[in-house]
Amino acid sequence: MFSNLPILSFITFIPAFVAVLLMVFSRLTADSGRAQLEKNASWVALITTIFVLFLSVLLLIDFDSSSAAYQFVEDTEWLGGGINYRMGVDGISILFVVLTAVLMPFCIYASQTSIKKRMLEYMVAFLILETFMIGAFVALDLILFYVFFEAVLIPMFIIIGVWGGKNRVYASYKFFLYTLLGSVLLLAAILWLYNYSGTVLGAPTTSIETLSRDLKIPGGAQTWLWLAFFASFAVKMPMWPVHTWLPDAHVEAPTAGSVILAAILLKLGGYGFIRFSLPMFPDASMLLAPLVFWMSIIAVIYTSLVAYRQKDIKKLIAYSSVAHMGFVTMGIFTVNLQGLQGALFQMISHGFISGALFLLVGVIYDRMHTREIAAYGGLVKQMPIYAIFFMFFTMANVGLPGTSGFVGEFWTLLGAFKVNPWIAFGAALGMILSAMYALHLYREVIFGEVTNDKLNDIQDMTGREIIILAPLALFTLILGVYPSLVTDITGPSVEALLASFQQAVGG
Repeated sequence: MFSNLPILSFITFIPAFVAVLLMVFSRLTADSGRAQLEKNASWVALITTIFVLFLSVLLLIDFDSSSAAYQFVEDTEWLGGGINYRMGVDGISILFVVLTAVLMPFCIYASQTSIKKRMLEYMVAFLILETFMIGAFVALDLILFYVFFEAVLIPMFIIIGVWGGKNRVYASYKFFLYTLLGSVLLLAAILWLYNYSGTVLGAPTTSIETLSRDLKIPGGAQTWLWLAFFASFAVKMPMWPVHTWLPDAHVEAPTAGSVILAAILLKLGGYGFIRFSLPMFPDASMLLAPLVFWMSIIAVIYTSLVAYRQKDIKKLIAYSSVAHMGFVTMGIFTVNLQGLQGALFQMISHGFISGALFLLVGVIYDRMHTREIAAYGGLVKQMPIYAIFFMFFTMANVGLPGTSGFVGEFWTLLGAFKVNPWIAFGAALGMILSAMYALHLYREVIFGEVTNDKLNDIQDMTGREIIILAPLALFTLILGVYPSLVTDITGPSVEALLASFQQAVGG
């Protein structure tokens, strides 16, 4: 269907193109028409993201899931010297493109009522953010990936800093500086690879395919390069102990900002480990896998205990995200079929579940203007529909069988058990702790006596809020009972990655 069209460029840059048009119209519009333009901007952004979703679904339909090769490849000269504008998707990256495209319309739609100031600029920031996120997932050139990977910091920094809570400036700077610091090492490693490829291959290149397939890097250099890439991806996920920026960013970000931060931006770190660390530095990945395992287990157990002690609902869910990303890193570096498939599935599943949980927090925050757990109680009496949705996504978050949260965690545990049963035991302990803090939160917010008189007049979920959350619940349920919707697509690419990895490390 798209063999002669630059479909990936269309999907990537349409949101940014519309954002530029909105900014131009904003400059040309008189002050008297500003209010109408603000109102129209949210609908323009919503239509744009729906159109991108439509194209992404068509892309997925046209994708050959039986092939491990990159598809819909676009390759043109960009900066010269082996640095090209090269895009493509395989079974690993296409699902992240679709996940991004699915969640963006819900974020835009939810923001139409929650954002009270500078709506046009807010929509522009989200549209540009969508371009950068999709671009990072489809880039097949290291420099191009780096540009998109780092560019996502800019609109998210603005979203937190302008539309966030009272400590938004502190949180936005902390988010920016943490993630940027790790990326300085990533850039240095990319430049080393570029120069080294020229020496070994005869011509320098930053093609991800060529570097993964043809460039053989000495063991000592592999370790240093792996650590440089790891520094950037570990902060982005984030892994313990470089996770402290995430709770602050989540607490201060607007609801839609928290959704995208948890559902998409954190996945860039896991995607980077799969796309770069394993195929480019296989020996170093084998050598340092135990380090990742223990960092992951500490993250799962420690952040679960910290989550239990939180008094802010958003901060509790933020720590929960760090714990769930611990399962992802553990699964990735098992470098076996169950672990990798589980890690990929967990990332997709977590996108829907964590996104829904932050949206649910936004529902009651818009009514009560507080996220303190102590301010709530007995919501089941006034908000029964809300209580049902909250229960469903809480159970999915702790890995209830029949939901997508169970599938990813079960596979990563199975993959870890094949490598080291003690690692799997530690992760399983984390699952128990996740049930402890999640059920504690649900009991405090939904059940109990109503101690806040303001809760007597609180309204249940509106039709708009149900429209936003119902599809996410449906996706979570469908993937829980029919996980092959994901694994059939990722399978060939994961198997090809495992085959090349085993060959590189000597069997």
